[in-house]
Amino acid sequence: MKKIGFIGVGIMGKSMVRNLMKAGFEVAIYTRTKAKVEDVIAEGAIWRDTVKECVADRDAVISIVGYPKDVEEVYFGENGILKNLPKGGYAIDMTTSSPKLAVKIYETARAAGLHALDAPVTGGDGGAKAGTLTILAGGDRADFDACMPLFEAMGKNINYEGKAGNGQHTKMCNQIAIAGALSGACEALAYANAVGLDPQTMLDSISTGAAGSAQMSNVATRILKGDLQPGFFVKHFIKDMKLADEEALAEHTKLGMLEYVLGMYEKLQEEGLGDLGTQALIKYYEK
Repeated sequence: MKKIGFIGVGIMGKSMVRNLMKAGFEVAIYTRTKAKVEDVIAEGAIWRDTVKECVADRDAVISIVGYPKDVEEVYFGENGILKNLPKGGYAIDMTTSSPKLAVKIYETARAAGLHALDAPVTGGDGGAKAGTLTILAGGDRADFDACMPLFEAMGKNINYEGKAGNGQHTKMCNQIAIAGALSGACEALAYANAVGLDPQTMLDSISTGAAGSAQMSNVATRILKGDLQPGFFVKHFIKDMKLADEEALAEHTKLGMLEYVLGMYEKLQEEGLGDLGTQALIKYYEK
């Protein structure tokens, strides 16, 4: 498996493409705006004008796009991945998307003589750059094992979660936990400011104890620097939380904390802040 197609070369996708090339894979890429990927083309990625052309001669294709509707668009239809990837090829969707859609892709791929995995990631832009992403894969175990060299080029904590859709379900768990940790970090900062504490001293004091988390150590630090640029977009986190809430409700499970945090983020998006990073949640507390 040497020839890889890569669909969706955004903030994380660029670094993932670079790490695949560093590992010796030949990577063909397609994204909606070629001008945004001229740098990785100059570094050796092969540009293709369509999804169809990007996958037609590949051993495997990786997709990491924005929303479930984008996943539908690139996988299905005459010009999509599942009609144009050569038989025996591997289709790996690393978008955080619908578990039900992951199962649909898996079943359609299997009927077409293809292999499909849902393998969403976590670790943000920093993990993508460092090649230390956590990868959560659902599908057939043999397909997961076959794709391990690809995963090892992009991540460190690589996990087989079980049947098709389970990668997405595990990512939902991740996003639910982040919602609580991030809102907790923002509330701690809001409280510190309200009572006159030095926020940095506060963070240094509690981040290594029981209150510690990646959100407390990393995201809260960006807040103190005034850095609200996206490692992960507000608008994409809203999408993820909505997916998690829909799946939970379908199983008669109430996620009260998630729904509350989702409401806060939706208010920020209504104010035009959807393209900021998730740490922009602090804006909700500054009102």
